[in-house]
Amino acid sequence: MEEFEGLTREELVGMILELRGIVLALSKEVEELRSQLGGGGAGRVAPPWTKANRPERPKKDRKKRKKSFVRLRQTPTEIVYHAPQTCPDCGRPLSDGTVKWKRQVIEIPIMPVRVIEHRFIARRCGYCGKMHTAKADLSDHVIGKHRVGMNLMSLIAYLSTAGRMTKRTIQSFIKALYGLHLGLGEISEILHTVAGCGTGEMNRLLALVRGSPYINADETGWREDGLNGYIWTFSTRDVRYFIHRKSRSGEIPRETIGDRYEGVVVTDCYAGYNGVLADRQVCWAHLARDLHKLKEQNADDDPVISWADEVKSVYDRAREFRSKNPMKRRAHRILFEEEISKLAEPCAGLQMPQGVLAKRFMDHLEELFMFVEYPEVPSENNGAERALRPAVIARKVCGGTRSQKGSETKMTLMSLFGTWHIRGLDMLDSCRQMLTGRSVLFPA
Repeated sequence: MEEFEGLTREELVGMILELRGIVLALSKEVEELRSQLGGGGAGRVAPPWTKANRPERPKKDRKKRKKSFVRLRQTPTEIVYHAPQTCPDCGRPLSDGTVKWKRQVIEIPIMPVRVIEHRFIARRCGYCGKMHTAKADLSDHVIGKHRVGMNLMSLIAYLSTAGRMTKRTIQSFIKALYGLHLGLGEISEILHTVAGCGTGEMNRLLALVRGSPYINADETGWREDGLNGYIWTFSTRDVRYFIHRKSRSGEIPRETIGDRYEGVVVTDCYAGYNGVLADRQVCWAHLARDLHKLKEQNADDDPVISWADEVKSVYDRAREFRSKNPMKRRAHRILFEEEISKLAEPCAGLQMPQGVLAKRFMDHLEELFMFVEYPEVPSENNGAERALRPAVIARKVCGGTRSQKGSETKMTLMSLFGTWHIRGLDMLDSCRQMLTGRSVLFPA
């Protein structure tokens, strides 16, 4: 109010009259706007876009979500009731009542291991005088002369393969959970026994691989007794098959796949697969990464970037192509190969940034678009990459195996557990079923 001190009465009246004129002008403007919107005052009509004038739409039932984000309730195995016994105000006893709310607590039992001792009683016949000892079939509980039952054997194999635990970690885990000490040698023998029970399964898995319309093949390093070797995987949509070899030569895939395979082998551009006597599809995921790397290394070279984009566009159009006519698919495969040839042949082997990559395209020209002619064949080798990933992690954890028998055991367990996993089966129960002689992969 300091700004109004010292003003005369006439100056104050002048300011009031000026403000009154401004208020009247604004009021007039507001009335004009109201009239343009359909009326004014109490009888004003709301504009057509307001909620009051919208037509009423029939209410639809709320669409259920495919996945609820609330905490999942388990089926209770035990119910504990909590109820007040007396009134806290007057002390009168209370009875009956209703469930107000619930809370679930998930807990695991901590119990010692069960040691079951089977005693075989010998009895003498009073008539003939001969001794007779009871005979019991324990084949559903234990294998051979092992002292460990099938449930524990399955758990150890599961922890070693699916859990990627070392033998010492398994030893401490069993000790902490069940109070049972198992020697490292005994754990090794248990794994060898489980793998031995899966030998027949492995032969059948190899037959499934050889009968599949396509095979994803790849390899990675693996150390055996400190010496470098390789894990080879030959996988399909629902089968995982692993072998260990000390060599990375082309004889390994030829030996595994066989000379009569009639499908398509999906691989990277490694020359070891050149001797496979079957149609081959090279991995476009590797080629696409090479194209991307070429563009990054030559970001200022517009012709190189344009060349890489044109090659990638041919692949994108090939992936989008669909036809039910086999002859049409084969014709389009040849057309896509001709497009790549026109782009790669002028640059192949020359001192150009794209020269090496162009030569690779020309060397594998007939293996670039097998997925166009055969729609069931993938254009990339991600199936083999995903199959090898657990083996790579296991190699980082344990460093490899220490003997040829250990490598064979590892490959068998990885093949079985990998196949159970890719088919969505319970791996622990599947292993238990296999030990009892009942195969979940090849039921009778």
